[in-house]
Amino acid sequence: MCYDADSAPPAFTAAGSALAESADLTLVSGDGTEFAAFLARPVRPTGRGVLVLPDNRGLSDFYRATAVRLAEQGHPALAVDYYGRTAGAGPRERGPEFGELPHLLPHLLALTPDGLDADLTAGIGRLRATGVTEVVALGFCFGGRQAFRAAAPRFGLAGVIGYYGYPDAINGAPGPTQLAPGLTAPVLAFWGGADEHIPAETVAAFDAALTAAGCSHEFMTFPQAPHNFFELGAVEHTDAARESWLRLLAFAAAPGPSGAA
Repeated sequence: MCYDADSAPPAFTAAGSALAESADLTLVSGDGTEFAAFLARPVRPTGRGVLVLPDNRGLSDFYRATAVRLAEQGHPALAVDYYGRTAGAGPRERGPEFGELPHLLPHLLALTPDGLDADLTAGIGRLRATGVTEVVALGFCFGGRQAFRAAAPRFGLAGVIGYYGYPDAINGAPGPTQLAPGLTAPVLAFWGGADEHIPAETVAAFDAALTAAGCSHEFMTFPQAPHNFFELGAVEHTDAARESWLRLLAFAAAPGPSGAA
C-alpha cells in the first residue's frame, strides 16, 4: 500500500491561479462502465492538463488534493478511480476498510489492462474537453506503473510522470520494462533509494529498456528516500519531495528530460 487515508500531498509553491471548479464526477468508460473521477480546473489554464493516477487504493482525498495543487499551478487535473466495475462509482461510500488489503485484493485482482486502458482513455478525453491542448499523466505507486504504461502512443500523451511505480513483471504480467519497446512519450520517473519494494537493479533494468527502445526519459533517485516519500507527513524527506515537485512542474510545462537519462 502507498498512502494511508489521512495522508496529504505537500505544498511547495504558491498558487498561481484560483480554481474555476473542483468537483467529483462520474465518467463513462468505453465499455459503458461508470467510474469516479475528480476534476480541478484553474481560472487561468496553461493549456496542458494532468491525468492523476492513484495508488492501488483508488481515488482518495490525497489525489483530490493533488489535482487541486496542480490546478493552482494552471494545469487542469483529473484524478480517476479504478474500481467502477467491481465496487461502483462512489468511492466516498466504500468505507475505510476498502483500502485494507484483504478487502481490496479481489477488486485489485479483477483489474485488466483493457479495462484500465478504457478508463484512462475516458479520463484523457474528459480532460481534453476542458480545452487543454496536451495531457500528461502523473501516477503514484500502482498509478506510477500505469503512467509508464500510458507512454504508449495509443494514449496520445505529451509525457508521463511516475513516482515509485514498479516497472517489472508481476505474476507473469508484463510491466513497463517489458513493454518499453512500445513506449514513445517522454518519461519522468522518481525513485526512493531506500525503497524496499523496488530494488536498484529493477530501476536500472527499466532504464536500460527505455534506452534500448529510444524512449526519452529522465530518472531521479533520492538516495535516502523510502517508498511514498512524497507526502506531507514525511518531514525528514521534504527536500526530496520538494525537488521532485519542482521538476514535475517543469516537465508538465514542457514534457521531456532536463538532460539526465
